[in-house]
Amino acid sequence: MKTKGQLEAEIGVAMIEFEKEYMGRGPEEAKTYIIDDMVLVRLRGVLTPAEKNLARNDENAQGRALIKQVRIELLEKSRGLLETIIHDVTGRKLRSLHTDISTVTGERMVIFTLDGCPRYNAHGEAD
Repeated sequence: MKTKGQLEAEIGVAMIEFEKEYMGRGPEEAKTYIIDDMVLVRLRGVLTPAEKNLARNDENAQGRALIKQVRIELLEKSRGLLETIIHDVTGRKLRSLHTDISTVTGERMVIFTLDGCPRYNAHGEAD
């Protein structure tokens, strides 16, 4: 059985690969936290150069809203892929998916709620 840290690391790597393959560009950094039946993924540096430019030169906030809308829609459309990623690593089914992105910091948060708590070796030793 894997440790909590190993599960978190696997999810982080899988999310980076997902972003690269599905979104066309990977984040600069990913950090994953498993908290009971939730998986929180924090991705830093996810904005493309074009998105950064659009957000920076956006006096009426339409561009920032568009970036958020497109990013959320893309993630929702890929829910099946994300369900597979989460299930393959945690052994749990996905109940819900929540996300938001900051157009100021280029940070994206993804929260997965599961049908139960993932099982892991709490003693820090992999079996």
